[in-house]
Amino acid sequence: KKIHIIDQGLGMTADEVEKYINQVAFSGAEEFLDKYKDSAKDSGIIGHFGLGFYSAFMVAEKVEIITKSYKDEPAAHWTCDGSPEFTLEPADKTSRGTEIILHIAEDSLEFLDDSKISGLLNKYNKFMPIPIKFGTRTETLPKPEDAPEDYVNETIEIDNIINNPNPAWTKQPSELTDEDYKNFYRELYPMQFEDPLFHIHLNVDYPFNLTGILYFPKLGSDMQIQKDKIQLYQNQVYVTDNVEGIVPEFLTMLKG
Repeated sequence: KKIHIIDQGLGMTADEVEKYINQVAFSGAEEFLDKYKDSAKDSGIIGHFGLGFYSAFMVAEKVEIITKSYKDEPAAHWTCDGSPEFTLEPADKTSRGTEIILHIAEDSLEFLDDSKISGLLNKYNKFMPIPIKFGTRTETLPKPEDAPEDYVNETIEIDNIINNPNPAWTKQPSELTDEDYKNFYRELYPMQFEDPLFHIHLNVDYPFNLTGILYFPKLGSDMQIQKDKIQLYQNQVYVTDNVEGIVPEFLTMLKG
């Protein structure tokens, strides 16, 4: 009954775990941005280190972090059951990065279903800027031109990457063809079988920075105002699909 999340990022030292994870109200992000102001300006750090992490206890009765920093320091193993008590001890992890292990609570076992996890990944991580692998999938290799008639197509296991780290709105309109825009529409709305009538590629820099692609769908005779069809992302991290007050009322039939 565990969910295991593994990255190959910078990792943390025991001191950093102590500082960023245990001191909840401490905002690591501000200090981090300060330290690396020039390079961090565009890296789009979201939130305050450590705070969002504690949402893990909404579904887990115990959480473990096993992390090895890129600095030449021993790996650390942090364990907590949601109480103010925790343990922090050395670990034998040798590869750089962080592992988070969620021991799912009895009242949250639905989060162990493949379909539930897939749905959450698809909603919140669809365009995360780093590839996310969720298990593997099989892919059929194309038939070689000189294959005999009784040739059986080969299948291979490949990583199941669930997100697109380079969505269309992060590119310049000059880099995209009409087909690219249509493909992106299908990616956003896989259940939509008709192509949109037209699209608008937005690039606003005043009064705030906004880039995006909006589509005008074909409207049937049973036209309903399509609510929750425009998704808002900050640095490719999903924020909301309720954009009331951001998009004017007369554009609510748009999607994108």
